[in-house]
Parts: sequence; C-alpha cells; structure tokens
Amino acid sequence: MSVDTEGGDDLRERITNFLRRNFPQIQMHGGSAAIQQLDRESGEVHIQLGGACSGCGISPMTIQAIKSRMTKEIPEITTVHADTGMGGGADGDLGGMGHSGGGGMSPSFPGESADEQGEEDEGPQAPF
Repeated sequence: MSVDTEGGDDLRERITNFLRRNFPQIQMHGGSAAIQQLDRESGEVHIQLGGACSGCGISPMTIQAIKSRMTKEIPEITTVHADTGMGGGADGDLGGMGHSGGGGMSPSFPGESADEQGEEDEGPQAPF
C-alpha cells in the first residue's frame, strides 16, 4: 500500500491547519513551520521551524507546545519531532543554544581579567 494515499494527504493537511490555527505567532513573527517527514504507519511527524524561529529564544517553548498539543488534537500522531535547524540537538530541545563547547563568550567581571597591556580592568569609573 502506498503512503501517498488520499487519506494521507488529509492527515498532512490537518497537521498544517493545526500549526496555522494553534501557532499563528510563528508566521506573524517571521517564522515558518513545515512538515519535513510524515510516517503514517508509526504516527511520527518531523516539523522544521525556520525563518525567525531559528535562534529565537522562545522556540524551545513553541516546540514543546507543538509536541504536547498535536498528539492530543490529532490522534493519528503519536510522536512529534521538531527542530529549529540551529543545531540545538534532537528536537531542538536546546533551541540552538547547545553547550557543544567552543565559540562561546565567558562573562567578564571588573578586576577579574587583564587587558592587552597587562593592566587590570576595574570597570567604568564612577563620575564622583
């Protein structure tokens, strides 16, 4: 049996409508949500959030809401995988802010580091 049946297209359409109806803020804020893969037999769907969603600080919350609500509202879907494409790990659970080492900046505090001339940084001077 082919996976591209008419009933399957209905499921894809229901998922798309679910995303538009329940998460209009995605599109309103310049983002997008697309079905990357749909396995009707296992009930798994892979959603890719793009545009402004990539790197957005609340993308992890949006992903969790999609996962929670889609499985409740569309009974054929048992598992939702979603990602922002920012390399945040499986399902975008880190929202593109993974701790994969390197490239990050450490906080610096006055008096804690030395500048290029070897002088200590004591922060900005008070005007009094």
